[in-house]
Amino acid sequence: MRALLALLFFLGQPFWETKPPEEWSPAEIDTIRRVSPWAQTVGPDPSVLIWLAAAQPIEEAEAEARVRLKRPLANADPDYLDFLRQNRETHFVLALSYPSIMGIGNAREEKMMEDETVMVIGTRKYKIAGYFPPTTIDPVLRLVFPRAVKESDKTVKFRFYLPGLTFPERETEFEVKELKYHGKLAM
Repeated sequence: MRALLALLFFLGQPFWETKPPEEWSPAEIDTIRRVSPWAQTVGPDPSVLIWLAAAQPIEEAEAEARVRLKRPLANADPDYLDFLRQNRETHFVLALSYPSIMGIGNAREEKMMEDETVMVIGTRKYKIAGYFPPTTIDPVLRLVFPRAVKESDKTVKFRFYLPGLTFPERETEFEVKELKYHGKLAM
């Protein structure tokens, strides 16, 4: 009976909890990168793919995709990579695939992004600690936030202003209990 219960528990686990990244299928890698607890798409059009870029399962999925494509980390900003290496313990990064970089570089639009972009945990609000703008080579906006989320928090909400988009104000929410990877909070 115990073996049956263990088997049922094992089968109920998501693939990222039961298999190492090198065994993930291409579809599973895509799932983690696009529709997992660490990634979601936010509308209205143009919709924006948002992911917790410094979360271990995201990083493992991206690393496995690069290995399979036999490509190094393509076009990522070296300043961003240095920042992440030096600040991983105190900050995390929310990444957004940017459909248009038209508003980037406009000082007024960027100021609105800096002023209006917040992370909300319960009643606490946190402004972005910084950001790495998208470029034509790397069309990803990376927003840096303090690591303030705790496992006891219910949700973490992000409200942001995205320069250059028709509907620049967006909001998304992640369930903290869903952001666990191998038993630990992964952001």
